[in-house]
Amino acid sequence: MTPSGGHAYLLDNQRPEAGQRFDALSTLFDPTTFRHIERLGIGSGWRCWEVGAGGTSVVSWLARQVGPTGRVLATDIDTSWQTSSPRSPVEVRRHDIGVDAPPAETFDLVHARLVLVHVPDRERALRSMIQALRPGGRLLIEDADPALQPLLCPDESGPEQQLANRLRHGFRSLLAERGADLSYGRKLPRLLREAGLSQVEADAYFPLTSPACTALEAATVEQIRADLVSANLATDAEIDRHLANVSEGTMDLATAPLISTWGKKTS
Repeated sequence: MTPSGGHAYLLDNQRPEAGQRFDALSTLFDPTTFRHIERLGIGSGWRCWEVGAGGTSVVSWLARQVGPTGRVLATDIDTSWQTSSPRSPVEVRRHDIGVDAPPAETFDLVHARLVLVHVPDRERALRSMIQALRPGGRLLIEDADPALQPLLCPDESGPEQQLANRLRHGFRSLLAERGADLSYGRKLPRLLREAGLSQVEADAYFPLTSPACTALEAATVEQIRADLVSANLATDAEIDRHLANVSEGTMDLATAPLISTWGKKTS
């Protein structure tokens, strides 16, 4: 699968590990996402655009919040995660946020999580999302900042943690080669202010250890194994050893910080 800009996505949704990754990401970050959206005042009748949905957990939650009089548009460049016909108030649509024009309608809330960091034309994507807001509408962008906290094991206490951090460094190198901005998350407050949004705020969250962190790491490394080996960033034997270490569940594995930034369109 190739997004805007011609770069192949490193974490292709068609891979068998993608479902495991989405489940782990939902467990890790859905509570943070839901807390922020509730703070923005979501209620019955709201019109919401979920950009780069990648799964059903946030979409389903939004549908429950807006009720039968609301609307949830869920878009992605790969909609294969939608395995059954969506029910009102949800519509699923194929859309590339970095290339395609925004929907003609306007929304009370536009949200994207772990999307823009991977989009080559992030500036255009952000403009499209803001354009789709009605006056008074809210934008919530949640993106990673791997450069802010680059380690899988912040407590590098032994050879297992050292290997884990070396493989995480290789993962970051692969992301950067494909156009990801590894310091994008920290830029979001400034970018939203420069785009004219008001009441801009932000916070950051990252777990230091949890079963979901372990599941996410195992699925991610399996998904990028061939890329790590072909780029001479790791050997199959090193990857096998790391996955065995991860499966023991005794290492404290962290994620990159998820930086959530929100603002209001005033006109």
